[in-house]
Amino acid sequence: MSTQHTVVGAGGINLNVLEYGNASGPAIVFIHGWSQSYMCWLNQLDSNLAKDFRLIALDLRGHGLSDAPLSREAYTSSESWAGDINAILNHFQLEKVTLVGWSYGGLVISDFVRIYGTERVAGINFVGAAVKLNEAAIGPFIGPGFYEHFEAAVSNDLLASIDAIRSFLETCFKKKLSRAEYERILCFNMAVRPDVRGSIAARDLDNVDILKTLKVPVLVSQGEMDTVVLPSMARCILEHCELSEASWYEGVAHGPFIEDAARFNHELGIFAARVNP
Repeated sequence: MSTQHTVVGAGGINLNVLEYGNASGPAIVFIHGWSQSYMCWLNQLDSNLAKDFRLIALDLRGHGLSDAPLSREAYTSSESWAGDINAILNHFQLEKVTLVGWSYGGLVISDFVRIYGTERVAGINFVGAAVKLNEAAIGPFIGPGFYEHFEAAVSNDLLASIDAIRSFLETCFKKKLSRAEYERILCFNMAVRPDVRGSIAARDLDNVDILKTLKVPVLVSQGEMDTVVLPSMARCILEHCELSEASWYEGVAHGPFIEDAARFNHELGIFAARVNP
């Protein structure tokens, strides 16, 4: 069972937020990636994690049922992304949460830590997560699974955009998805406007300075076959985070929490219980 909430984020943006699980348990907040939706976490939200944890997942601004402003500026400041997460913590009166960020979600977590620190953070799970987004990162850290599809994905040519997202999703998952799961993921990707996809990627970010300041436990979950956010990005996080540990997924690409949900949920449950007993 879930409860749907509307949370007013930074700049008055209405955010679609779903609450699952044990309302009295430690909180886990799930932050999805570029062109995605809270629904990418359904294998976690509707799982045994719900018995012990309060599970919160949102549609980022511009995604799903959250507001999607037309202005590019709504998507380009750390203050906006951080403010959205802070608004959710305030709405649910959350303290000592575990933040889980997939792909672009790693940048959103970094935004939050940069602006608000880690006083309310018990631990962080970076999942195939990006912490750099600039020209220097393209190639060494961000791979062809992303950049080869980006130009068409942000095009106003609907056919080109659809085909780009289809190709992008094929690179995201090494393990074959069920037809229902693939179709759901394709649909919520296409619900994101191409200009939003372009705007959120038009940032110049390198969060290594933030990684060096982290004094909370960090779990890095990384598919060894990821061509979207390369394993080198995970190694960068591990190198600079003092209290970090790695979970490498053999034969898995960009979506460990989808491609091997049972293992991912088990490891996340252990981690979240340890950092917030």
